[in-house]
Amino acid sequence: MPTYTFCIAPEDAHKRLDVFLAKAIPLCPSRAFVQHLIKSGSVSINGIPRKNNYKLIAGETVDVSVQDKISFDVKPENIPLDVFYEDSVLIVINKPSGMTVHPGAGCGSGTLVNALLCHCKKLSNVNDDMTRPGIVHRLDKETSGLMVAVKSNRAHVDLAHQFEGRIVKKCYVALVEGCVEFDEGVIDAPLGPDPLHRQKRSVLAREPKEAQTFYRVLKRFSKASLVLLMPRTGRMHQLRVHMAHLGHPILGDEKYGKKNSFSRLALHAKALAFFHPQTKAWVEFSSPTPSEFLLG
Repeated sequence: MPTYTFCIAPEDAHKRLDVFLAKAIPLCPSRAFVQHLIKSGSVSINGIPRKNNYKLIAGETVDVSVQDKISFDVKPENIPLDVFYEDSVLIVINKPSGMTVHPGAGCGSGTLVNALLCHCKKLSNVNDDMTRPGIVHRLDKETSGLMVAVKSNRAHVDLAHQFEGRIVKKCYVALVEGCVEFDEGVIDAPLGPDPLHRQKRSVLAREPKEAQTFYRVLKRFSKASLVLLMPRTGRMHQLRVHMAHLGHPILGDEKYGKKNSFSRLALHAKALAFFHPQTKAWVEFSSPTPSEFLLG
């Protein structure tokens, strides 16, 4: 069990405890990871547990215990994977529509994580939720396309920081309802929890967070449009809510659009680009648009 002790310097005084530790703990993947440590009682200041928002005082001593995570709470399953790219530190998967990324309520098997644990000898284990080894970002169950997972903790932290800093570039294609009027544009509509539906997101949230999506029309059909979507932020359900807000919900989206409007959610993560966490080279991956999106 790694332990760390920090003496608060004058320049760190008045900082929030979680903000300070997110930068001070080696290989810390995120502030959420620190908040989990604080909540679990693994952090104390001068021997006294404190909350996430505690403001530090110069001269205080902060002790942290990070529990070693040896085993995962998920069983490996021999599920075929469409491996797009793989090396010693990461793997890029072309996830099919209908596959859940990791186990959760009502879904304990058949996920991408179950398949990755069987395929890879090792996955990162710095997530505070042990149902998510190797996972640094997610796609909705019905969304297909490119995802990157990581095998080492150092690579996990590097990529997590790239996602958090909006360095990673993500590009999606979607088939949406109706003919989109403008050839391209930016949807700038803050998002937050829907006040009436707990599992949905909305532009009508009480405390929304900024959210921007760039779109470009690739092709117009008689009753639908094929669009390229590039999110500048990474809010939950962002693309789905933004296109519905624009008046052109993604086909097959039963949550924000019309039921039975398509055979599946017509959203595909087409391209992914980032700095390789080991070589530091800029790498780009691009997958074909699903054939069912290319209406005649």
